[in-house]
Amino acid sequence: MSVAINGALEQGLLFALLALGVYLTFRILNFPDLTVDGSFALGGAIAAKMIIDGYSPFLATLIALIGGALAGIVTGLLTTKGKINGLLAGILTMIGLYSINLRIMEGRANLPLLREETIYTMLKDLHFPDLAIGGTTWITGVAILFLLFVVIIKLIIDWFLHTDLGLDLRATGDNSTMIRSFGANTDSTTIIGLALSNALVAVAGAMIAQYQGFADVGMGTGMIVIGLASVIVGEVLFGHMTIFRATIAVIGGSVVYRLVIALALRAGLQPSDMKLITALIVVIALVFPTVFKNVWKKTAKTAKEGK
Repeated sequence: MSVAINGALEQGLLFALLALGVYLTFRILNFPDLTVDGSFALGGAIAAKMIIDGYSPFLATLIALIGGALAGIVTGLLTTKGKINGLLAGILTMIGLYSINLRIMEGRANLPLLREETIYTMLKDLHFPDLAIGGTTWITGVAILFLLFVVIIKLIIDWFLHTDLGLDLRATGDNSTMIRSFGANTDSTTIIGLALSNALVAVAGAMIAQYQGFADVGMGTGMIVIGLASVIVGEVLFGHMTIFRATIAVIGGSVVYRLVIALALRAGLQPSDMKLITALIVVIALVFPTVFKNVWKKTAKTAKEGK
C-alpha cells in the first residue's frame, strides 16, 4: 500500500508542474488553452529523443522547456495577431504538435528510456534519505527532492506574479479593456502568459517521460482535464484567496488527485475507468461548493427561525 501511495505522491508532484501551467492560463489569464495536450507530449518527445541521442537529461529538459514556450507563443500569436478565437487557436496548435512530435520521435509512436540515464535515475542514485516513521516509509527521498523542486518553481511563480509584468498579466485576465486603457499591451502579456504556461507543461511532460521510462506520442491526451481537475480540487480543499495560497492549493490538488486515482486502482477499478473517474472528480469539485453553500444557508435560516 505504501509503495502505491509513494508512487502517487511522486507523480502528483511532477504533475503539479502541469497544474501550475494550467493555473496560469485558466485562472490568471482567463484563457482556455488546449495547447496543453500537445505541449505536454512535446516536452516528453524532446527530452526522450535528446537523452537517447546522448545528451544530458538536464539539457534535454531545458530544451523541452523552450519547445513548450514556443508552442505557447504560436497559440498566442494566432489569437492576438491572427484574431483567431483562443479556444480554436489552442486546438490548432495542439493538432499541429501531434505531427511535430512524430517528427521529433522519427515516426515512432513510443521512445523507451529504460536503459538510459535520466533525471529520475540520477536522483535515485543519490540515495537521498526517506522519511520513515515506525519502519514504514511515508515519503521517499526522491519525492522529497521532487517536492523541493516544485516548491522552488512555485516560489518563482509567486514572485513573478507580483512583479510589474506579472501584475499586467493578472490584470489582463481580470479586465483586458481596463488594462489597455492604462497603456498596457495585452497582446504581449497574453503571449508571455501562454509561453510560461506551456513551458511549465512541457517540463512536466519531460519529467514524466523520464519518470515512467518512455515517451509516447499520445501521452498528452486529456492532460488539460487532469490539470483543471488538480486546480479545481486544490481550490475547493485549500482555498485560493491569495496567489501564495492558490499555488499551494494547485500543488496540493495535484497530489490529492493522484492519490485518489491510486486508491481507485487499488480498489479494483480498471485503468480504462480513469477518464470517467477524472470527470467525476471535476464534477464533484465544481458542484460541492454550491451544494454546501445552499445547505449551509438553509441550515442557518432554519436555526434563525427556530429561535
